[in-house]
Amino acid sequence: MHPGVFVPTAAALGPFCRDCLSRARSLPGLSLSGLHRQMSRWNSRDSSTLPSQNNPRILITGGLGQLGTGLAQILRKHYGKDNVILSDIKKPQPHVLESGPFVYADVLDYKHLRELVVNNRITWMVHYSALLSAVGEANMALARKINITGLHNVLDLALENCLRIFVPSTIGAFGPSSPRDPAPDLCVQRPRTIYGVSKVHGELMGEYLHHKYGLDFRCLRYPGVISVNGPPGGGTTDYAVQIFHDALSTGHHECYLRPDTRLPMMHISDCHRATIEFMQAPDCQLSLRTYNIAAMSFTPEELAQEIRKHLPHLKVTYNPDSVRQNIADSWPVRFDDTNARRDWGWAPTYALEELVSDMLRSIRQKRTNEGLLVS
Repeated sequence: MHPGVFVPTAAALGPFCRDCLSRARSLPGLSLSGLHRQMSRWNSRDSSTLPSQNNPRILITGGLGQLGTGLAQILRKHYGKDNVILSDIKKPQPHVLESGPFVYADVLDYKHLRELVVNNRITWMVHYSALLSAVGEANMALARKINITGLHNVLDLALENCLRIFVPSTIGAFGPSSPRDPAPDLCVQRPRTIYGVSKVHGELMGEYLHHKYGLDFRCLRYPGVISVNGPPGGGTTDYAVQIFHDALSTGHHECYLRPDTRLPMMHISDCHRATIEFMQAPDCQLSLRTYNIAAMSFTPEELAQEIRKHLPHLKVTYNPDSVRQNIADSWPVRFDDTNARRDWGWAPTYALEELVSDMLRSIRQKRTNEGLLVS
């Protein structure tokens, strides 16, 4: 293989259009066997419709956060338990160790990461390691190291080892001068948090390496992600997770944002599905390397009103925190995800009503299983 030329494996590529197939034939050493496989879309919340393909070998960094364990569970169901490796610097719970491979991995330790990629024959990487918005503002130096230096390490490894790499971006990649309603894929960004700055840096570095060297870099700008998996992790949208726990435990939630603060949000099932569909999408379908994805937008008060349809006793008080409120006020209130819908068929499943019903059911079950009181 020529230095600097990215040659993805047939297993990772999926179906090709004519132009992509022509380009693939021109690359030395690329086997074209198995390229003509049809890939069906997920048309329901049931992840069992994920298409069967030759198995990639996947490493997930920051795997013990809000997103990693759930994504690994879905990927393992379809690509094989041993083909998806979770990693983090924290000690996992026993059920995580029992569910599949887990390794210690510090994204600041390039040599160790390189050993993991080589020894485990990794072909895809999902890079979730990051300090979120509010936590990052409290420790800018650490956020800069993890979010930027760590990113450079995984991008270099992906380029060196011809990996398909997914790095999530965020609503926080926009700033007060960005269009807010809606925010398009391409516009002025200028974020005012180290989290946002690092994510814009990641978007641009990934696109640069794609255009210059052919790195298969893929990035989605996530809205606020709402999930029962794991505690809130220091993000500005975390109130939309905590309010469900409070509603079922004490019946009272103190919100750190104003009641009229509208932000884009998404159920975690839609987030996982978008990530996997995007990773599976043929390269020739992608007109961008970074896409917005959208599902719904709501305010704290609108969320509280929907919860009260199930739990009328819920009381919400508002005590805006200046740091998080200023961050939220600089972010878009809606995403324009027209390009994702057109290019690779993105469409959300959960609206606010379905999200609230599912979160209350899941948290009630979780608290019951843990022997906790349910209000």
